[in-house]
Amino acid sequence: MLNAERKQLIMESIEKLGVIKLQELVEGLDTSESTIRRDLIELEEQGLIERVHGGAKLVISHNQEPSMNEKSFKNIQSKKEIAAYCASLVEENDCIYLDAGSTTLELITHLANRNITVVTNGLTHIEELVRQNIDAYLLGGKMKVHTKAIIGAVALDNIKNYHFDKAFIGTNAMHPEHGYTTPDMEEAFVKRAAKERADRVFVVADHTKFNEVNFSKMFSIDEATIVTDYIPSEVRKSFIQKTKIIEVEK
Repeated sequence: MLNAERKQLIMESIEKLGVIKLQELVEGLDTSESTIRRDLIELEEQGLIERVHGGAKLVISHNQEPSMNEKSFKNIQSKKEIAAYCASLVEENDCIYLDAGSTTLELITHLANRNITVVTNGLTHIEELVRQNIDAYLLGGKMKVHTKAIIGAVALDNIKNYHFDKAFIGTNAMHPEHGYTTPDMEEAFVKRAAKERADRVFVVADHTKFNEVNFSKMFSIDEATIVTDYIPSEVRKSFIQKTKIIEVEK
């Protein structure tokens, strides 16, 4: 098999699965481990993949975003713990904003039959809110098929009609200097608008989002309280100097 052909098959496998084990590539391509390792090193140097322990994963650029399904399968237990804590912050008669995202979706089951009002831009979220017998409003606007989030000028105009006691907002990345960022500029505008209309703002994100940067800035790091599973030790100091952080795993 030619070198270029083998690399193409490696990329196709990683693009399909997201993450693949070295041994799976060795067996699937019937090639030596040393050859596959060399290919992975070269692909990483080209910025196409990232080598991880025992395999490789696809590199997502700053303006690309995982789908809702992809997000839902990552760090599930951490998201559930973050969501449960956030639900404990919600009080009777609150009007809250739930941003589209996999972590905020987990929050809904903890709010079942509560005397609250929820506004969301998540199509998946509104379906679950109805199932849980929660009074809810869905922003109008353009739907992103990839993530099922409502964005755009109509959504920004709609959100002006509300005021929130609390807003729970997701992020793809957070950095002490660059703030909270997301791949989509239009979605960043909606997140910013929700933040501006809330008395208290919580950004929900697991530990993998720390010290990462995406394309579009939502708002500065000190404009929200972060609710996370834990802070990686290597970035702890730089973040706790900038904003309040709640760690649900102690």
